[in-house]
Amino acid sequence: MKKLSARRRHPLAAVVVLLLALAATGGLYAAFAPASKAQADETAQSLAIDEGKKLYSVGCASCHGTGGQGTSDGPSLVGVGSAAVDFQVGTGRMPAQQPGAQVPKKKVIYSQSEIDQLAAYIASLGAGPVAPTSKDYNPDGADIAKGGELFRTNCAQCHNFTGEGGALTHGKFAPSLEGVAPKHIYEAMQTGPQNMPSFPDTTMTKQNKKDIIAYLDAVNGDQTQSPGGLKLGGLGPVSEGLFAWIFGLGALIAVAIWVAARTAKAKKS
Repeated sequence: MKKLSARRRHPLAAVVVLLLALAATGGLYAAFAPASKAQADETAQSLAIDEGKKLYSVGCASCHGTGGQGTSDGPSLVGVGSAAVDFQVGTGRMPAQQPGAQVPKKKVIYSQSEIDQLAAYIASLGAGPVAPTSKDYNPDGADIAKGGELFRTNCAQCHNFTGEGGALTHGKFAPSLEGVAPKHIYEAMQTGPQNMPSFPDTTMTKQNKKDIIAYLDAVNGDQTQSPGGLKLGGLGPVSEGLFAWIFGLGALIAVAIWVAARTAKAKKS
């Protein structure tokens, strides 16, 4: 019997086999490979929102409503954004101890990770100002002189020329900016907390905000020195001069009266 000759393979058969192997490998990789960065970020954001909702239900819902819609005890949080949450909770103003003309700064009761979770949940209720990054509020390289000009034009009427704060009407006040973190100053300009007007990027650019932060750091920072001694809140030469006249002259008058009284008593005796 004649031997059957071996069947010759088509020259493209090896290529087809290789492609099938690669396809199978790719399918396995797609099935078992870790999620992409975008998917991982989305999952992390969803988890943050869920955890933030739990924190909100315990610490905030009694005043702001179960869905952030607001009540008679607290305003709506829909659309305030993550920047407002980071400022209010990060400075201890929220949760508030009691209602009043103005909620003061106090000890922070949440960790930064919890504040971020609360901010994620509130931000999910409606678009609003986004919490800044360190690049936004870092004052390095900012124009201090420009910041001083902007501050005196837009802020000094309430916060004083050097950010020392001041009284307003009906029990309200502009708080001192001494020791306030640059991030919170930036967020306050973004969101306009309580009696303060807001300065969005369309009104005051990010660079302008950095300039103001740099100015405040220069005149009211930890390294700031006052060569004039007691600065009396930085009220300015007119107010400080009046202070000197009233108290200085008053003290001299009091001493003169005391000396005259002692002299008259000595003469009688």
